[in-house]
Amino acid sequence: MKKSTFTLIIFLIVGLITGIIIGQLLAPVPALAFLTKSVQISWEPKADLQVLKYEFHLLVKLNLCSIIGLVGAYLLYRKV
Repeated sequence: MKKSTFTLIIFLIVGLITGIIIGQLLAPVPALAFLTKSVQISWEPKADLQVLKYEFHLLVKLNLCSIIGLVGAYLLYRKV
């Protein structure tokens, strides 16, 4: 099977979603709170050039489960 960038992106998205779902399922367990605590990373570039004005808002919420899902997806991609 030929590896492509598109396949890697699909693997990473599926791994991220899987990690997020596992994190939400583990949220009620108090002993595993360190896995589900999220950190928000925000980036908001803006410009007003009189002819063109734009505002962009990007918010990424990461927790340890989603990072583990990303790493697992990457390792699975390398084995395929």
